[in-house]
Amino acid sequence: MVRTKRMSRYVVHLLLFIGAGLMILPFFWMLLTSLKSVTESTSMNPFVFFPSVWKWENYSEVLRQNNFPRLYWNTFAMVALRVICSIVFSAMAAYAFARLRFPGRNFFFGLVLFQMMVPTQIFIIPQYLMVDSLGMRNTIFALLFPGLVSAFGTFLLRQFFMGLPKELEEAAKLDGCNIGQTFVRIMLPLVRSGMVALGIFTALFAFKDLMWPMIVNTNSKAATLSSALAKIQGAYSVDYPELMAASVLAILPMLILYMIFQKQFIQGVATSGGKL
Repeated sequence: MVRTKRMSRYVVHLLLFIGAGLMILPFFWMLLTSLKSVTESTSMNPFVFFPSVWKWENYSEVLRQNNFPRLYWNTFAMVALRVICSIVFSAMAAYAFARLRFPGRNFFFGLVLFQMMVPTQIFIIPQYLMVDSLGMRNTIFALLFPGLVSAFGTFLLRQFFMGLPKELEEAAKLDGCNIGQTFVRIMLPLVRSGMVALGIFTALFAFKDLMWPMIVNTNSKAATLSSALAKIQGAYSVDYPELMAASVLAILPMLILYMIFQKQFIQGVATSGGKL
């Protein structure tokens, strides 16, 4: 019996090791390609894994051609502002839908659910016209605009608020708290795990956003990492080593953040039950 359990544990660990290797392989291949020459990167020989000459100058060339400090600043400003706005506005809307009674509550929440079912690409033209009418194209606000309100965040936090007992609000009311004080001092700290999960999802989606930054910002000074990577590819040819070097530099900040906040990341995904 003990031997059977031990063997099953070895099999599970072996399968996990193989799965982890398959997940890491694309990143390992990207790193190796970024240090190859153009000829080696397009070679049809399947056994050419390591570069014959490690071309570290690919990174210096990418840094010379692209203003990465500016790209990092634009990207992190967009991500941070989207996370803050998504958490603040979604928490207020979720609390209203979950705990307050007002005419049309179910109808308006149904509109929120309907918005989640509609592809986001449908809203690109109206959002672009709104940003253009405000004269805010090629700005950080233009990058932030689609993330001001999150229907997913409203739905997610509403579920957390609905799981809290009513006695908390009744006790707060007896202590003289109004709706705002009850929300900020009593209810909001109790859904901290939900806000962490929402912040993680919002940050990931904002960091990976490609279509909106390319449409709303034609100025390179307002470009993000994703849009800059898309523009590195040429019309008739692609310098794969430089493209992979730029990709490594682009994912480096998120990799560092994940290593720092790994515990919060896992807790957020486990709490929300979400799948990336």
